[in-house]
Amino acid sequence: MTQQTYAIVGAGVAGASAAEALRGAGFDGRIVLIGQEQEQPYQRPPLSKQLLRGEVTSAFALLRSPDFYVTNAIELHLGESVLHIDLRARRVNYASGAHVGYDKLLIATGGTPRHMHAPGSDLRGVHYLRTLPQALALREAFEQHPRVLVVGSGFIGCEVAASAKQLGCDVIIAGRTLPMAHALGPEVGAIYANYHRRHGVQLKIGATVTEFRGAGSLEEAVLSDGSKLACTAAVVGIGIEPSLGMLSDLDTQDGLATDEFCRTSVANVFAAGDIARSWRPRLGRRVRLEHFDNARLQGAAAAQSMCGKRVPYDPIPFFWSDQYEFGLQYYGSAAAWDNVVVRGQPNEGSFSAFYLQNGRIGAACTVNRSRDMSTVKRLLGQSDVPVQKLADDDIPLNDLVAAELHGVR
Repeated sequence: MTQQTYAIVGAGVAGASAAEALRGAGFDGRIVLIGQEQEQPYQRPPLSKQLLRGEVTSAFALLRSPDFYVTNAIELHLGESVLHIDLRARRVNYASGAHVGYDKLLIATGGTPRHMHAPGSDLRGVHYLRTLPQALALREAFEQHPRVLVVGSGFIGCEVAASAKQLGCDVIIAGRTLPMAHALGPEVGAIYANYHRRHGVQLKIGATVTEFRGAGSLEEAVLSDGSKLACTAAVVGIGIEPSLGMLSDLDTQDGLATDEFCRTSVANVFAAGDIARSWRPRLGRRVRLEHFDNARLQGAAAAQSMCGKRVPYDPIPFFWSDQYEFGLQYYGSAAAWDNVVVRGQPNEGSFSAFYLQNGRIGAACTVNRSRDMSTVKRLLGQSDVPVQKLADDDIPLNDLVAAELHGVR
């Protein structure tokens, strides 16, 4: 029997996890892991935190030791930009002119940062943060203690701002919304705005950058409200777009649609990670998540499906964010909510927030309350928790879990 080839386009967390899981599932054919970057597969969360602050080296970010791929006979095709995937011929075409054929294909290409097109965006001192080399360049820039403007108030922007401040830089955040409000709502966004202000970060909320100015290198930014901010470094963090430009034969609007087994509409083609808009039975809808935990688990789940094992990928969505001394954990997926219930002491850096729609708890986040997370997960989906009790920090969360979950009914 001819040896089969499983190709994985994308050597990030999802792709590397899939390659490892394929071997773990007993696949003994050829595995080709294709990455556009020169570096061996690495994780991105440290880039905006420990690595950016110089607390760890690049080796810390690696997902596996260099000899892991040799030992497990995983071919690394690094530094290869994929020009086109020919789904009919089952072939991945590289920009270099080379190609690799496949029997089954996993697309795990992640995302590409949205770029600004404002005048002056190409000035020296305007940075993006997505790759390991970009993180190292930004760390070197921060060592000079520049006046830093962070463009964007999402998770990456807020984490970069916190790291820059911890390194002794003067920092300004300019964003359309309160910190992380797109995911956490204005209530939690306002709490985090206070955390950043308490650490000396200036916030310009509701304003966007319309122009960067400088004589060869960045000197100031002009905002949509007409104000001008002196800055010698800017970090643009305004989100990512799914990296699916190499596909012309599939609907790639807001990612690549899959079922709960990570299968696309094309036979023997799977998708995982930031680009996958996957069906989740638990939620009753498709979701596309841009988080490390999802990429790691979904990559492994896709490998199981590639090996013919039909196990639905349907975990409770989870992500985290560390800023200053505040550790945030989020469980669930709230596409919309009509009530946010906060319990605890936000001013003291310890609280939980629950996201309800028509009285049903769809998601929750905790800050410096990791001990509560197992109970929080059990509360997801409940519709019978009195809001007053949910907000009362003197009532143990465990007392609010539905009686049938305790085995009473």
